[in-house]
Amino acid sequence: MVSIGNDDEAGEPVADRILDAAASCVLAFGVDRVTLAEIARRAGVSRPTVYRRFPDTPTILAALLTARIVGVLDTIESRGTGRVTLVDRIVTAAGRLRQDEVIMAVLHTAPELAMVYIAERLGTSQQILIDALAGQLKLAQDVSVDDRVRAGDPRQLATMCLLITQSAIQSAQMVESILDSEALATELAHALNGYLAP
Repeated sequence: MVSIGNDDEAGEPVADRILDAAASCVLAFGVDRVTLAEIARRAGVSRPTVYRRFPDTPTILAALLTARIVGVLDTIESRGTGRVTLVDRIVTAAGRLRQDEVIMAVLHTAPELAMVYIAERLGTSQQILIDALAGQLKLAQDVSVDDRVRAGDPRQLATMCLLITQSAIQSAQMVESILDSEALATELAHALNGYLAP
């Protein structure tokens, strides 16, 4: 997991241990039954130690989701600057996020929390993804004609790519009998390539 703390107890940053414990609680109890006391117990730290890093359980859960989403992005190598390579990276990230038990647990067991980031406001991880993707799209607008991204504001293009991909991740379970994982990835790639092509 991505380290978000620089204090170290027992060989692992305390903030990382807290997030790992929160992930364990989400999987064991569901989002609604996660408590700060149980997170502290599983992390092997006191409640005041948790409070020094996070003011409350929702903040811990938001940090957990951000760390997991950004962590997936960090594990996927960029193998070029063209549109096809960029779309492949997005599709790969979507597949890995759909396989993440914690992210899927939040989507499926805490819809009210998920809806905040689907319909009300951009979360930290979404902002990070948009910024990273906008930079890559800008580069892909300047490559050879065959593999170029169309003209347009890179941040707007990135935001639309986020919406398309986020929708595919959220709804994958609902359409699984029609689009299995492989078919979903193929169709998502077609959708993104079609949207981004000149």
